[in-house]
Amino acid sequence: MSYSNSSWKVDFLKQADEVGITVEQLTIGPASLWRIVSSDWQRFAELALQQNLRWAAGWAEQEQEWFLINACFEKQGCYVLLRTKVHNPKPELPSQATVYPAASRSERHTQDMFGLNFVGHPDNRPWTRHKAWPKNSYPLRKDFPVQGEPEAVTPPDRDYSFVKAYGAGVYEIPVGPVHAGIIEPGHFRFQAMGETILNLEERLGYTHKGIEKIAEGRTPEQLARLAGRVSGDTTIGHCWAACMAMEQAAGLSIPPRAALIRGILAERERIANHLGDMGAICNDVGFAFAQMQFTRLRELWLRCNAQLFGHRLLMDRIVPGGVACDLSEQAGIAIKRGIYQLKVELGEILPALDLNSSLEDRLYTAGYLPEEIAAALGTLGFVGRASGQDFDVRRDAPYAPYDRLTVKVPVEAQSDIASRFWVRYKEISVALKLIGQFIDLLAPGDLLSDWKTPEAGREGLGIVEGWRGEIITYVRFDADNAIARFYPRDPSLLNWPALEKLVLGNIVPDFPVCNKSVNGSYSGHDL
Repeated sequence: MSYSNSSWKVDFLKQADEVGITVEQLTIGPASLWRIVSSDWQRFAELALQQNLRWAAGWAEQEQEWFLINACFEKQGCYVLLRTKVHNPKPELPSQATVYPAASRSERHTQDMFGLNFVGHPDNRPWTRHKAWPKNSYPLRKDFPVQGEPEAVTPPDRDYSFVKAYGAGVYEIPVGPVHAGIIEPGHFRFQAMGETILNLEERLGYTHKGIEKIAEGRTPEQLARLAGRVSGDTTIGHCWAACMAMEQAAGLSIPPRAALIRGILAERERIANHLGDMGAICNDVGFAFAQMQFTRLRELWLRCNAQLFGHRLLMDRIVPGGVACDLSEQAGIAIKRGIYQLKVELGEILPALDLNSSLEDRLYTAGYLPEEIAAALGTLGFVGRASGQDFDVRRDAPYAPYDRLTVKVPVEAQSDIASRFWVRYKEISVALKLIGQFIDLLAPGDLLSDWKTPEAGREGLGIVEGWRGEIITYVRFDADNAIARFYPRDPSLLNWPALEKLVLGNIVPDFPVCNKSVNGSYSGHDL
């Protein structure tokens, strides 16, 4: 990652000292690790907001009688990992969600998993807790058994306090958590007047899998497999971030050929998902022709994955230290042929969409997400870039192999569903070019570096640009090459709240296409 834009850190630390915030400076991989006392936790966030730092992630871990609380900030492609500690048995900390709305759900998750009290939090309702464990049990504490203490039948979560709206003509619509289509469970509670949406509140967490808990004690190879299943449509993104974090902790560099193959895999994953989303957006407004064409193109792309890499979704192709697959010269030629064919087909399909007045009427101006709200929520990837958020890890904090190329980042300012559609299309074009460049850069070499067992306590931070946006993964090692803590932050954690904002003022029948234009991952959110 780049250090070229880190000069702001000097000025920030000077200002922190002037307001009485003492910062102890360390490093963790490419990020700066700053330690502060817990009483300054919220004050640091206030200063960070003044200096235009972006709140990017937050998590906690237990260390004997202490809890370590972490928050990751970014500015100009440089990352700061902020850390403090609070004492057990009644841990509490000033909330950063009062300053950064993006921190709200992360703090609520930490509250439910560890029992930390974030003082002053604007919304301290349970978030991850769905009656699956007793009120005073906290699954990520060390004394909680990995198998849990399940009841024969989990009680229904019927007392969650949804926001209410009152007035003549106002009515409420519950949608989910079980849906008519084959999607994961999520509950959406609307208040509407006529067909106009007045308020939307999400309730997620129904697919809580215990990812963080079952990661404890795993080997690096086992963790890589687990990370690849955090969200099945982002197996490359999450696996790469986890391996990057572990490799940092081990002080390991991967071979150049392995890095290039990782890049090819990541861009193929990006293209497949964007094709599927573009078709689904069209389908949600009744344009079945486009949906069929994009689905066909995605299927051909996935079949090529299976033929050349051994798996349609590319699971387990990335491993600690490198990759578990190679790319022959003939395979490279086949990929380039597929790139050409996809460009030709998209060139034939897209004009039909661009000239379709009915499609234009449903997508343009609908699902509007203003730039200032997108920024406040910390939205990522195509959701953020469609609302003017010009950030991409591949360009702004480049890692191998992206540090060898120039990455173009498409950004739109119209902030509507159409923008989120066209950003996806432009990202496909960029990804196709990158794949071709990576193939041209391939040179004979190793695919895997010998693993170096990290010392107990070693930690790493993996940050990659997944197809939905920035993925941040934290790993700490225990003794004997075992994982002590694993936290993957999917982009969906920050993108889901944007859906609650962009549907306001839209009609109820437009909710499905608004939702699809964001396409948050339930599984990636519900660790």
